[in-house]
Amino acid sequence: MAVKIRLTRMGSKKSPFYRVVVADSKSPRDGKFIEILGTYNPLTNPAQIKIDNEKAVEWIRKGALPTETAKSILVKSGAIESK
Repeated sequence: MAVKIRLTRMGSKKSPFYRVVVADSKSPRDGKFIEILGTYNPLTNPAQIKIDNEKAVEWIRKGALPTETAKSILVKSGAIESK
């Protein structure tokens, strides 16, 4: 099972709010997930990011691959270092 760290869209129409989740790569975007790592709200200025860095690092050690957007959010929160 390939595991990814990615965003799940929440919120109403034209006001997106995202959860950063660990999910099977074959599950749909807003479908089943394994664990919630935190939230991301792009509408606030600056964007509000709340991530449990310990959980994120643990999942990355286990082999979970973040998507590009999730990776940039994890870098901003300090969970991983940019390369």
